[in-house]
Amino acid sequence: MNLTRRALLVLGAGGAVGIGVLEGLGGRGPSVAVASAETFPVTHTDAEWKALLTPAQYDILRQEGTERPFTSPLNSEHRAGIFSCVGCQQDLYSSTTKFDSGTGWPSFWKPLDHAVGERRDGSLGMTRTEVHCSRCGGHLGHVFDDGPKPTGLRYCMNGVALSFKATSV
Repeated sequence: MNLTRRALLVLGAGGAVGIGVLEGLGGRGPSVAVASAETFPVTHTDAEWKALLTPAQYDILRQEGTERPFTSPLNSEHRAGIFSCVGCQQDLYSSTTKFDSGTGWPSFWKPLDHAVGERRDGSLGMTRTEVHCSRCGGHLGHVFDDGPKPTGLRYCMNGVALSFKATSV
């Protein structure tokens, strides 16, 4: 069997999802706001976030969860538009930078200027770069260096953390 790097990443993500399910049974670590010393323009208490978000959105944005691959309807969203954070409605990605990475998550090669922040993520026994909304600190996904030109980056986002607004060309 010939495995590519991308196939290994997808298989690894499947394992991470399994670990996430097990973690969900016993609870996760601290919320994004507690885990980070950063401050953000949009803040809410944990109770307020729970009231504002669906359980799935709260798990991803505030508990750094991961949705199952190939479950987001945004994977097949191909209209012109803007992808925004569901936590604070900040615009994050243009549809012009979206591509099919084959990983099962909406992927982009570049965020909008100043829309996201990044930090080191050492969870699950590996080092990755976590991506969060620069306005509310909500966890969005991770960025990898195996994307297409011109950046060579793959911003692999949880669709649950995003909303889509169609725009006219």
